[in-house]
Amino acid sequence: MKRIFLLIATLAFAMSCTQNVDVLIVGGGASGTAAGVQAARCGVNTLIVEETPWLGGMLTSAGVSAIDGNYRLRGGLFREFTDAVAQHYGGYENLKTGWVSHIQFEPKVGEQILEDLAAAEPKLKVVKGLRFVCAKKLSRGWEVGFESESGAKKTVRCKILIDGTELGDVAKACGVAYHIGFDPRSYTGEEMALEEGNDIVQDMTMVMTIKDYGPEADMTIARPEGYNERNYINSCKNPLNDESISKGQPLWTPEMMLSYGLLPGGEMMINWPVEANDFYANIIEMSREQRDSVIAVAKQRTLGFLYFLQTSLGMKSLGLADEYPSEDGLALFPYYRESRRIEGEHLFTLDEARDRYSTNAYRTGVCVGDYPVDHHHYAYPDWASLPRLHFAPIPSFTLPLGSLVPLKVEDLIVAEKSISVTNLINGSTRLQPVVVEIGQTAGILAALSVQRGCAVREVDVRSVQKALLAAGAYLQPWLDLKPGEEGFEALQRIGSTGILRGIGRNVGWANESWFRAGDPLLWNELDLGDYYDAVVVDSDEPVQAEDFYALLRDLGADVIGEPSNPSAEITRLEAAVLLDKYLDPFEKPVDFSGNLVK
Repeated sequence: MKRIFLLIATLAFAMSCTQNVDVLIVGGGASGTAAGVQAARCGVNTLIVEETPWLGGMLTSAGVSAIDGNYRLRGGLFREFTDAVAQHYGGYENLKTGWVSHIQFEPKVGEQILEDLAAAEPKLKVVKGLRFVCAKKLSRGWEVGFESESGAKKTVRCKILIDGTELGDVAKACGVAYHIGFDPRSYTGEEMALEEGNDIVQDMTMVMTIKDYGPEADMTIARPEGYNERNYINSCKNPLNDESISKGQPLWTPEMMLSYGLLPGGEMMINWPVEANDFYANIIEMSREQRDSVIAVAKQRTLGFLYFLQTSLGMKSLGLADEYPSEDGLALFPYYRESRRIEGEHLFTLDEARDRYSTNAYRTGVCVGDYPVDHHHYAYPDWASLPRLHFAPIPSFTLPLGSLVPLKVEDLIVAEKSISVTNLINGSTRLQPVVVEIGQTAGILAALSVQRGCAVREVDVRSVQKALLAAGAYLQPWLDLKPGEEGFEALQRIGSTGILRGIGRNVGWANESWFRAGDPLLWNELDLGDYYDAVVVDSDEPVQAEDFYALLRDLGADVIGEPSNPSAEITRLEAAVLLDKYLDPFEKPVDFSGNLVK
């Protein structure tokens, strides 16, 4: 019935030349789907227009159905999605089938879950098979043009437009300033940035999902156009390895290579970064026809890898799985690791991720991530000349709200990977969990703008954060408590003020941040600063409960009663809960830079 409902919605849209909605999302990818579901839940009429037959973007359509990071930071719609995936397969332990991820699933399973999430929202409609053509600014909102494959023109008018495209095409059409490739240090101020920028982007990958059809099967495909065996001989340990053309990447056994993206149903995601199907091309500024031409070559690169496995390595029983609604059996479009990056109200940098308290922007946090800085550049011809980031260690981080709001352009929110971040930190913010969270935030921000009749940039930060907390999402990446646990929201709110600060660290592959909720509170850990124009004793002595109650009263709190044990040392969690309850510093508004609005 859900499929029939979506078909009816699509036909109804096709019969209407113009449609009016509150929120229009162009692109039903990971961000776009989350934005649509959340905006509808907030009570505004929402439309997602997606060009392909599937929702989910890189999670499903691009075939990257192995989630990178946030295993311990699952909140909001990201948690809803992964919980549904786990339920489908009988529990989270059953998702740890491959070694690249702890959460893996078949793309068609993930897509169906997203369809169900969308279909459950009466204020959300999804239309597929329409291409974005143009956008025209109205006095309030936008008029957006679409075109079907047959050439029929469609128009949608909206109050708020969200760019959920894979490459930021809507932002460009709306006149937003943006950057592509490596940023110069003069723009970002980052220590690791290049002195001079360039337009080199990360490699993309045409993902394929394959399966073993059994020892007697011969699934060998025709020799792909332009096939060159030497492109793949160093993809894994095998007799053809040639050190003279090696790029220095570690070589795994063929068995380890294939189990890298082993999915719960036994299929294998082939998104292999070691001299296999990563492909370099900067197609961002190309026309649709030019993009299609380059993607066709990328497909041959991926099919060439399959042919190599079947012929040079003798794995003829491996073949394309029946996974995608595509003519060639490959993913519906490439996995794009990088797109346009807008100039927004706040530019999030690698240095900010390394030291969250270097600016006040952490106070505006709306999305969290814990994946290392992961850049793919080995497919670029002159890869050796580029910065060797080697998964630059950072703590887990929070993304500021201003990163979604473009400068100077009204009634537009930018999501997916096109937000205002630098090229370097994009290696962490581009991953699936963060992009889903970006979409959920965009949906809330759009709904609040519609409901209040104000510009996107006039929606106060704290209102967005409150709505995210109500939806069970994280604002700060503290590992102390999970959504729904007692004290979680208090920690998130107080952590978003700086009155009490957490610590971040890199532990091997893991990036962590802790509020240290159970530790005794020390006097010199309280930073009342610009919140209350007050200072406390500069002492590393623990704070006793009776003294903390006295401090709250000195700050104007109407505290009822006394602590049950006045001389007991108060914990950081207890302090956060009391600060949140009696002073509610979250009521003090902040701007996109995290500074208090006086």
